[in-house]
Amino acid sequence: MNQVSFWTSSRLAVFFAVFVTAVANVTMFEKLFAWQVESGSSLTYVISLVIVQALLLVWIFTFLSCHKGYRFVLALLLLVTAISSYFSDAYGVIIDRGMIINALETNTAEARDLMSWQLLLYVIFIFGLPTLWLFKVKVREQKAFSRLGSHMVTGITALLLTSAIAFSFSSFYASFFREQKTIRAYSSPMATLYAGYQILRKDIFTPAPKELVRIGLDAKVIEEDVDRELIIMVVGETARADHFSLNGYARKTNPLLEKQAVVSFTDVDSCGTSTAHSVPCMFSFKKRQEFSTSEAKYEENALDVLNRAGVNIIWRDNNSSSKGVADRVEYHNFRSPKTNPICDPECRDVGMLSGLDKYIQDHPKGDILIVLHQMGSHGPTYYQRYPKEFAIFGEGCETNQLDQCSAEQITSSYDSTILYTDYFLNETIEFLKQYDQTFETSMLYVSDHGESLGENGLYLHAMPYAIAPRSQTNVPVILWMGAQHADYDLQRMLRAKDNNFSHHNVFHTLLGLFEIESEVYQPRLDLFNLGIRKH
Repeated sequence: MNQVSFWTSSRLAVFFAVFVTAVANVTMFEKLFAWQVESGSSLTYVISLVIVQALLLVWIFTFLSCHKGYRFVLALLLLVTAISSYFSDAYGVIIDRGMIINALETNTAEARDLMSWQLLLYVIFIFGLPTLWLFKVKVREQKAFSRLGSHMVTGITALLLTSAIAFSFSSFYASFFREQKTIRAYSSPMATLYAGYQILRKDIFTPAPKELVRIGLDAKVIEEDVDRELIIMVVGETARADHFSLNGYARKTNPLLEKQAVVSFTDVDSCGTSTAHSVPCMFSFKKRQEFSTSEAKYEENALDVLNRAGVNIIWRDNNSSSKGVADRVEYHNFRSPKTNPICDPECRDVGMLSGLDKYIQDHPKGDILIVLHQMGSHGPTYYQRYPKEFAIFGEGCETNQLDQCSAEQITSSYDSTILYTDYFLNETIEFLKQYDQTFETSMLYVSDHGESLGENGLYLHAMPYAIAPRSQTNVPVILWMGAQHADYDLQRMLRAKDNNFSHHNVFHTLLGLFEIESEVYQPRLDLFNLGIRKH
C-alpha cells in the first residue's frame, strides 16, 4: 500500500518561507538586533518581527504557488532570494526598483565585476540544493480546487496571525515601520518582489505617450553671440565630492586640477543614486521630485534643445550607455579597442579624447558639444579602473569581495580612481586650450552619483534616495572656462562654490554656456551665470 506523502504544495510553500527567513535575511537580522541593543527595545518585539517576516513570506509564497507550476515558482523565488541576499550581505545594498533597473541596464563587463565564489555559494546553498530537493521530493497529488483551497487557508491563516501580532504590539509596530525604513528594506525576498511589482506597474504596464514630448521649441543662439562655443561635458561615474582634494580631502587626489583655474562646487545633490536614474535626470528639464525614468524615455532633454538650436553634438561612452539621453544625437561606444586606442586591457577614459580634433575640423560651422561618459570609479572592482602607476595611496583592494578588504584598502583603491579622473580631466582641459584662440572653450564635469565605501556596513550605491547616505548623493561638479570668456569672473564664482546646488542646475547651465534663448531656460539656475560680471 502506497504511503500518502506528507508534502503538499502549500506545505512546501510554508517550508520554503521559513527556510528563506532563517538563512537569507542575515543583514536584516544583524541590523534589527543592532537596533534593539542600541534602542533598548524589548527582545519580544524583535522576535515578533522575525515571526511576522516568516508569516508574510508564507502568504506571498502560498499565493504565488497556488497552481500546477508551483515547483517552478518556488524555484524562481529561491533564485531571486539567493541573489538579493548575497548583495545585501556582501555589499549592504537594498534591492529596490532603481537597483533592478540599473541591473537590467548593466553590460556584461560590469556584471562580470560582480561575479565571485561567494555569490556562487549563495546560489548553490539557497537555490541549487533546495531546488534539487524540491523537484525530487514526492508531493501529494491534488486537484486544482483542492490545491487552491489549501493555499487559501494557509495564506489567510498567515495573514490573520500577522494581524494578531501587529494588533498586540500596535504602538511598537506603528513607530517601527514608520521610522526604521532601512531595516525593513533589507527583507529578502520581499523587497525584491515589491521592486519587481513597481517595475511592472510603472515601467511595463504604464501606457507610453503616443509621441515624443518636445520642449524648447523656440530655442536659438542669441543674435549677439558671434563666437563659437567648444564645450566638453564629462559625465562622471560613482565619484563622491568628499574624496576630491579640491573640496578639502586630505589626500591629494586632484594634484593636476589644483593647478588649473577651475571652480569645484562642494555641495551638489545628485538626482538619484544610480546611473540609470541620475544620467537621464541631470539632462532633464524636470526637478528630481518630478522626474521619472519611465517618462524620460518619451521626453526631450537638454541635448535635444541644443541640437534644435544648431549645436553640433557627439556623445562618446566608456560606460554602459547614455541611458537614452543620446538616442537622437551622434553616439559612439568607446568600451572596445576597436574605437578606444588606450586599453590595458580595460579601455581607459582618456582614450575618448582621441580623434576629437578630426570631429572639430569636420564641423567648421556652429557650436560644438562633446559629451564624454566615464567609467570613472565604478565598483566594486575599483582596482581595475586605473593604470597601476596611479596606485600611490598604499595597498589597495584587489578583489570584488569588498568585505574581504580593510576599510583602508578599499579607500586607497577608490582614491586611485579619483586620481585617474583628475588626470583625465586635466588632459581634457589641456586639449581644449589648443582651441582657445578660435573658440570659447569650457569643460563641465558632473558625476552621476556617489559611493559608499563600507561606512555603516554599506558598499557601492543605489540606495533608495530617501534613506541614502550623503556619500551617495553629494557629487562633485567642476567648471573650467577658457581664455576667450572675457565676461567670466573666476573669483566671483569661487565665492559661490559652497552654495547648495543639484543636478537640476545642469540643464540650465548647458543652455547658458551655449547662450541659448528659450522659454525653458532659467538664468537663476545657470551655474555659469554666477561668474558673469554684472554691467
